[in-house]
Amino acid sequence: MGFVLPVLFALFAALSNALATVLQRRAALTVPQSDGFRFGLVLDLLKRPLWIGGILAVIAAGVGQAVALATGALALVQPLFVLELPLALLIGSLVARNRMPGVVWLAVAGVVAGLGIVLVAASPAGNRTHVPVDRWLLALAACAAAVAALAVTGLRRPPGRMRAGCLGAATAVCYALTAALMKSSMHVLDEGGLRAFLTAWETYAFAACGVCALLLLEHAMQGGPLVASQPALTLGDAGVSVALGVLLYEEHLRGHWWLLPQLLGLVLICVGVFVLARAGAEVEADGP
Repeated sequence: MGFVLPVLFALFAALSNALATVLQRRAALTVPQSDGFRFGLVLDLLKRPLWIGGILAVIAAGVGQAVALATGALALVQPLFVLELPLALLIGSLVARNRMPGVVWLAVAGVVAGLGIVLVAASPAGNRTHVPVDRWLLALAACAAAVAALAVTGLRRPPGRMRAGCLGAATAVCYALTAALMKSSMHVLDEGGLRAFLTAWETYAFAACGVCALLLLEHAMQGGPLVASQPALTLGDAGVSVALGVLLYEEHLRGHWWLLPQLLGLVLICVGVFVLARAGAEVEADGP
């Protein structure tokens, strides 16, 4: 049961995020494109009902993710969000009333199979509740530096693959750090109650990271094709989250010969994600 509960809530969060992605992407394409980082972008989006619906879906996903992280390892929960991309394509095809081609279904099967192989082979374990401050300082500094470098590099580029890829990767780092901080704050809530939760620095840190991720995501969606931003976002979030789980929460992954099936699963996931991102870009180009 300790494995089932976080998986179920993570899958619910992935489905909600997929719905949010479809709604927010459609809303982002209806506002004027910006050449630089613009806080007014969110004000424009607030006038779009689709974007509001996307935010509600994000909130639902956040609740599911919080429960999943409170009961399971970061290295188990966050990789399940790789399923957001195939779920988003499925929802998008239903909304647009388009039939997905066979190669897309094959890619979906590859992502699902690859994810299953990786999780079974790696068998993420550990649910540490307290992280030393010195570890947090190193993680926060490293993630902040990575986000700043990626965001500046992306915003200096004209709209296109490089811009979208860099902003997508920056968003991924923010997502992973948000999840790591959320996990810590959920343990504070569980052990100390609402008062401790509202006075913990992790609570406000994960909220701030979440806002940064939201702003970066909207600019990544506007910055270039989905085939560039989505793989960086999807794979980056999972990869950075696993690293933070191991380094911060001392979560364990199986090694030795288990690395071979893990590598096979990663290949399947990467190939599937790139095929799905390309399919998403083609659907987007054919859309209204």
